[in-house]
Amino acid sequence: MLRPVPRSALRLLVGKQYFTYKRYLKWLLDGVAYARQQSIESLPHRVFRHETPLLRRLKDVDMELQYGKITNLRLAIPKLDGIIIRPGETFSYWRLIGKPTRRKGYTEGMVLFYGGFKRGIGGGLCQLSNLIYWMTLHTPLSVTERHRHSYDVFPDAARTQPFGSGATCAYNYLDLQIYNPTNQPYQLRLNLTSEHLVGEWRSVAEPAYRYYVYETEHRMAQQFWGGYTRHNCIRRKIYNMDNELVQDEPITENHALMMYQPFLAEGNGNKEGG
Repeated sequence: MLRPVPRSALRLLVGKQYFTYKRYLKWLLDGVAYARQQSIESLPHRVFRHETPLLRRLKDVDMELQYGKITNLRLAIPKLDGIIIRPGETFSYWRLIGKPTRRKGYTEGMVLFYGGFKRGIGGGLCQLSNLIYWMTLHTPLSVTERHRHSYDVFPDAARTQPFGSGATCAYNYLDLQIYNPTNQPYQLRLNLTSEHLVGEWRSVAEPAYRYYVYETEHRMAQQFWGGYTRHNCIRRKIYNMDNELVQDEPITENHALMMYQPFLAEGNGNKEGG
């Protein structure tokens, strides 16, 4: 049963340092073949494409932080754009981007923090990890590390994907890692337009399957301690090119603490969250 757990500032600091250096050690000693190769030439076939808006009006969030996010995305994208995951290799989000620091040009963006948000250098890069994770669910690639959001901070205004279909990130201990179990390379392409973050997975052969990602068992509930929680399961259906269902498989299960009132009085449903 989820419920808020208070953490002291000292415990948060010590915990962050512990897990950060644990990740550095893992990168050195785990024996994983990490993807490194980048190419400005796109592989010939698009597997899946998706885009998300750069600017959203969120309740109580200064738009300045979203413009800072765009700056941070412009710095991070060149580290990932064109990366090729060869068969047997693993993509590591933070290993490729590196630590976002002010010295590198990163600026303040919005960082989700224990049920709220704050300013943070490099903030907003979760939009990029969310996009990559969502696209990967529509490919044969395997997600070997993904971290869900523990808090549901904002209402579902204009949501186009199921709740819990993103991947939170924090340098470097909350990573997104993707393994290529196939016999052909896959390439990640990313760019920014004036309004959207755009990405696609590409490969050397046309896709053999298409994927439909959906949610089941969605529920919101009030808990005995007074707060609300949210739950769902993410699944996907895999079809061949003759539109025949090949497999219907579970992807992940999500549990989150809700940080807003989910059950509004009748007539107020369109006023919450702007």
